[in-house]
Amino acid sequence: MSAMVTDRPRRVLVTGGGGYVGARLVPQLVERGHRVRVLDLFLYGEDVFDGVASGGGLECVRGDLRDAGLLARALEGCDAVIHLACISNDPSFELDPVLGRSINYEAFPPLVRLSKEKGVRRFIYASTSSVYGVSDSPEVTEEHPLVPLTDYSRYKALCEPILLEQAGAGFVPVVIRPATVCGYSRRMRLDLTVNILTAHAVQRRIVTVFGGDQTRPNIHIQDMVDLYTMLLDMPDERVARKVLNAGCANHRVSDLARMVKTVVEEERPDGGPITIETRASDDKRSYRITSDRIRKELGFVTRHSIEDAVREVARAIGDGRISDPLGNQRYYNIRTMQAVELK
Repeated sequence: MSAMVTDRPRRVLVTGGGGYVGARLVPQLVERGHRVRVLDLFLYGEDVFDGVASGGGLECVRGDLRDAGLLARALEGCDAVIHLACISNDPSFELDPVLGRSINYEAFPPLVRLSKEKGVRRFIYASTSSVYGVSDSPEVTEEHPLVPLTDYSRYKALCEPILLEQAGAGFVPVVIRPATVCGYSRRMRLDLTVNILTAHAVQRRIVTVFGGDQTRPNIHIQDMVDLYTMLLDMPDERVARKVLNAGCANHRVSDLARMVKTVVEEERPDGGPITIETRASDDKRSYRITSDRIRKELGFVTRHSIEDAVREVARAIGDGRISDPLGNQRYYNIRTMQAVELK
């Protein structure tokens, strides 16, 4: 298998590029000289790319991934795909399971097939670390059995072999299983653990923890962006058919709450002390992932901490980049989906 040329800009299609990770990834790709086409419904607004398109490296296509004709046109001329588009997280998926299945699963085989037909050479798929389900293993590696607990994670898992079995000369797939992402993005999400704890700490000076003993893996959004950027440029033989965990650290939810309390009190001391409240929870999901393989095989090491993410979000609330954090539906996937009645 020949190595992918890495010394020239790529034409990249980013599906779901107007979302939480995409809104931070796309500007970086453009800045690095790649020509980027974003296919997205832009349910959360198109202003996430204000100031980026003026350089000519960005093209936005507003539309549905399930529209085969639109998808074929969006893929025209692209030699790489970063597939981020999905109904993201369990509550959003469960709001309309039929919709979730159609976007997260049924639309995937046509996307892979069309990508190959259109000459795409590198296909990066954002799966999820929740494919492992609940595990008491101290080291959840990529060989750990997949026991997804929800339809969201089950369909993520089912897409992986569909992509990998298409690998061959000229088509190089790689699967990433990210931990829960945290930190600031212009398409902000406040329905993710670290981010929402931070928002409540800043606004209410109270952090509510449901359960607390559950262990969850996390990763800073900038590390995710750097990983996707790196994966575009690595030689074929380094990444072909790889399935890789991507996380920074595993923490109990109660420990995350204490981190949030400490950082926000440092950043916003004028608000007074922050109280941590603990409540019972039926959500027993607890797992930890190890990212040793991606470090050993690709040399990828995270550079940002959970505290960095808390600091970013707290400052963005403080300076108004995140306005009305507890009330604005734009920051919450399920609220927005309910409002737009997506079908």
